[in-house]
Amino acid sequence: MRLGTTQPRPGEALRAALAAHKPLVIPGCFNALSARILEDAGFPAVYMSGYGTSLNLLGLPDAGLVTLTEMALNAKLIAAAVRVPVIADADTGFGNAINTIRCVEEYIRGGVAGLHIEDQVAPKRCGHVAGREVIGRTEAVGKIRAAASARDALDPSFVLVARTDARGAHGGSLEEAIWRANAFLDAGADLAFVEGPKDRADVERICREVRGPVFYNMTGISPRFSADEMAQLGIACCILPGALMRHAIMAMGDLAAELRAEGPMAEARVDARFKQHRLGNLHAFAGFDRVRELEASFMPEEAMEKYEGGLGHMPGA
Repeated sequence: MRLGTTQPRPGEALRAALAAHKPLVIPGCFNALSARILEDAGFPAVYMSGYGTSLNLLGLPDAGLVTLTEMALNAKLIAAAVRVPVIADADTGFGNAINTIRCVEEYIRGGVAGLHIEDQVAPKRCGHVAGREVIGRTEAVGKIRAAASARDALDPSFVLVARTDARGAHGGSLEEAIWRANAFLDAGADLAFVEGPKDRADVERICREVRGPVFYNMTGISPRFSADEMAQLGIACCILPGALMRHAIMAMGDLAAELRAEGPMAEARVDARFKQHRLGNLHAFAGFDRVRELEASFMPEEAMEKYEGGLGHMPGA
């Protein structure tokens, strides 16, 4: 939510987006700035990547090293920065069923519209990296039941996505993943998320045998589809968690190399190129114009005198 704006309940907005887009395609962000860029590009929702959060906040891989406090705070900051609904990675719920209840409550209170929780053994790891293990069926279903109970008590519109990593985990199979996906839906999940299908045949079987809306992660080892192909398959929602982060890494890596090789004048060239971009007025995009509007509305008239004769970007000019 931006300063001076209102919006419907986040879960209701996400459910409306899911109903209006077949499928709903959501790119991944990793902080408030990247979320605002996706919103400005016109996406009806944004996704907070767990991998992106770990790498952005800690500089560490998605290997269960980020905590609930860090993940919930990043989700809250992202949700506060945009008007569109945010769906966020919640890893394993950060513990057992009781921890999962607190996780759901923290995300709801932070303004997030929905989350996904997985059935990995903690510490978890990225769903497209080998070495994953999953907890037993009874515990996994119990955690989803707990998450659904917390959702229903605090905000029934909140969207609960249940993820299983049983397809690519040690000793796992597609059959086990589909069984778990259906059990999670029966336990109260809104969408089922089978992580890491390896080919189109896997995805077709998931869409055919999962008895509810399918959430798809189009990254890593999983096949890529057009929006039309996903609609034909019956995918309800698709996330692209790493696209923006990979581009940002490439861009920053190239700039760092230029600065190292050519010195500070390389930054001047970047600044000149940036100013030609549609988002090239950094101060306006950041919201200084809105700050001046709010000052004029709520602060004494003499407070506006500070703009007279000042140098630099003039908000509202």
